[in-house]
Amino acid sequence: MTAEWIVFFITALLLLAALFCYTLAVIGVYRFGFILNRMHAGGIGDSLGLLFVIAAVMAATGLKSDSLKLLLLIVFMWFTSPVSSHFLSQVEYYAGGELKLWK
Repeated sequence: MTAEWIVFFITALLLLAALFCYTLAVIGVYRFGFILNRMHAGGIGDSLGLLFVIAAVMAATGLKSDSLKLLLLIVFMWFTSPVSSHFLSQVEYYAGGELKLWK
């Protein structure tokens, strides 16, 4: 019974950390004026929030073969998210800085 509560609190703590990261990312995307700063806030918050969510799922389900798949998902997302952010920043750079959401 005690081990179940410990797993529950670890899972809840990881999900709260993910919620905090996502909240900061939304605030950063809303508050920053320059598009590259917005992309940075969204990309970092997304990557870190995803790490916490998947770690919470891994903690809730225990060490099984699915945990390895979730770990590979984290690795895949941590490699692809910066690449896509870099590609979008290059598009904005070559567009001459004209990609603004509002002034």
